[in-house]
Amino acid sequence: MAVWKRTLVILWFANFCVTMGTSLIIPFIPLYLAQLGVHTEQSIDRWSSWVFSIQFVTSFIFQPIWGAFADRRGRKLMLLRAGFGMGAMTACMGLVNAPWQLLLLRFINGIFSGFISMAISLQASVTPAEQSGKALGTLQTGNIAGSLIGPLIGGALSEWLGFQGCFFFTGALLVVASLIVLIFVHEPKVKREVKAKQRGSWRSLVGLWPVFLGSFMTQLAMMSIEPIVTIFTRHIYHGPHLSLVAGLVIATSGIANLIGTPTLGRIGDRIGQYRILLVAFLGAAIAFIPQSLAHNLALLLCGRFLLGLFIGGMLPSLQVLVRKLAPLEKQATAFGMNSSATFFGNLVGPLIGGSVAASYGIRSVFYVTMSLLVANAIVIAFNRKALSPRTEEMAV
Repeated sequence: MAVWKRTLVILWFANFCVTMGTSLIIPFIPLYLAQLGVHTEQSIDRWSSWVFSIQFVTSFIFQPIWGAFADRRGRKLMLLRAGFGMGAMTACMGLVNAPWQLLLLRFINGIFSGFISMAISLQASVTPAEQSGKALGTLQTGNIAGSLIGPLIGGALSEWLGFQGCFFFTGALLVVASLIVLIFVHEPKVKREVKAKQRGSWRSLVGLWPVFLGSFMTQLAMMSIEPIVTIFTRHIYHGPHLSLVAGLVIATSGIANLIGTPTLGRIGDRIGQYRILLVAFLGAAIAFIPQSLAHNLALLLCGRFLLGLFIGGMLPSLQVLVRKLAPLEKQATAFGMNSSATFFGNLVGPLIGGSVAASYGIRSVFYVTMSLLVANAIVIAFNRKALSPRTEEMAV
């Protein structure tokens, strides 16, 4: 088996474990806060939003920093730093006695984060340029599968192990994933002449701003509506199984991601990531139309599936463009900045969605997000030359 394929299998499993573990604990954080002494509904809502969001703040700040370290010291080292650090912090969350302690540990956990971005950067460094879309698209399915399965496993484990036990389990899972990488993944040695360039100017990454903007907008598009999907579902579904139906609506986009990410990634290798990216942004914008007009469950599910499918096309295309456009000595830094843009989208998306919904109604969120995606597609169209690198020039 080729080295890049072997590395892909190992990193896919590691990414799956990490994403499953981190998404496993999210559903019961409000319940855990109640156990820690937060009792009123308003206080639980407020503390839950703080605990959920604080990690994105520190992740946004530290991703480019760890990326720069990776360019100097190696991607594998930074990947292990993230895995072992997040594992230790998550396990410690099971030992807290007050909500402020949980908030502090989530804050520190964001500093350690970056496992996924370093895994992508490491995979990109060992993959031939002509196979980048296929490899990074496949790697992304590990994250998606983990995020889909994690909440289901978390619900079952919380009843079996308790909330504290789930944090210990997740911490152990992150450590195991890191150990697998430590033992089985081998990072290629960087030539000395490349290392000599590693203190190069950050100006070499200025041309990547359309890619970073695209990553930010991709995540914003998903997260602007994600927190209020259940409320919107309740407006159009009046049956007895609201929780089940809301879960299905949320999961539909994730299932479509699993289909679109590797499929459109492979197509991007053949026809170019720029074309896939432009089609994906326009397609995602169009996918909000049936959602905004939905007065029955079938139309809503159709829109969610289309959205997930086209978002799946954006993810590998953006990552491959980072790999092709960033100078070799700055690739980990570039992946860190791209990850930072993603975390910023995670942070801003719910704020925009919640504010628009509160001021103009839930359906307005779809139109606002659709407009932002169309605007981003226009930006991509005007940067065609910059986003269409010649493969032969980018080969490593």
